[in-house]
Amino acid sequence: MKHAEQVTFGGSALNRAAELRGDPEALQAMLAAPDAGVLALWKGKPLLLGDGRDRLVWLPADHSVFDHADEGPIFLGLDQGRAPRFARNVSGWEPAELSETVGAFHDPSEQHFPGMPDDHVFCELRGVMTRLTARDAELAASAKAVISWHERHGFCAACGAASQMAMAGWQRDCAACSSHHFPRTDPVVIMLITRGNAVLVGRSPGWPEGMFSLLAGFIEPGETIEAAVRRETFEEAGIRVGQVDYLASQPWPFPASLMLGCHGHAISDDIQIDPNEIEEALWVTREEMLAVFAGEHPRINQPRNGAIAHFILVNWLRDTLE
Repeated sequence: MKHAEQVTFGGSALNRAAELRGDPEALQAMLAAPDAGVLALWKGKPLLLGDGRDRLVWLPADHSVFDHADEGPIFLGLDQGRAPRFARNVSGWEPAELSETVGAFHDPSEQHFPGMPDDHVFCELRGVMTRLTARDAELAASAKAVISWHERHGFCAACGAASQMAMAGWQRDCAACSSHHFPRTDPVVIMLITRGNAVLVGRSPGWPEGMFSLLAGFIEPGETIEAAVRRETFEEAGIRVGQVDYLASQPWPFPASLMLGCHGHAISDDIQIDPNEIEEALWVTREEMLAVFAGEHPRINQPRNGAIAHFILVNWLRDTLE
């Protein structure tokens, strides 16, 4: 797909300046630079500003919110080629009131840190991702994914001892056994499975009523992308797939996956779902999918904008997959 990197979280060409991650003196100088900025994340929610919650808030390194940080700053890269960007986890802060939706699939709640301007609030990234610029979206996704990894990997997988952040947040080291650990990204195939004029969609148990999407699944060790597309489609819906073509990819920081969008050409059409995998699967014609996007389908809600499934379906409807 020629415009594959237009997908949300992709295509901003951030200079990650990885060569600076092992240079403590350079990192300290960048952190103290006048144009440096640190993004605070609380419970995975980045700090945003504006009436539309459409911009990241870049704070000075000595802001009081970072008194609640559990570990040091993570170096994200250089914005516009020069401005240093960092992120820190401030989940140790406890708001006076805590919404029951925090941590849910859909969390519309906002949290305001005392003393900040009224329009500076922590927001769930999933709900605002399409409002951000490509650069802010990539920075937010990177910060959320790496911080999530640190939260889940505080102990050495080799010996069980506590590990420490290293390499500006892109590594954890174990002093007990000298092991090094690196941020994990899980590859997931997400498939546009077509047969003639129809596309295959399904829904997982527990999804909101009316929510359907493209089938998806994790790639297993020793498996190619193409094999994973064929296996997952057959396991979930009983559909055999022949030719598989790669379309686009999307970093998906919920918590840390890389979605690999593919087009699979079905060679069978009799759906037989595995109820342990999905709740329902349907063939939806192009005409029906147009009604879905128009909000006029009797059963299927509009796809969530920003997700790669939406991106792929739009390009399928426009005949712009190539």
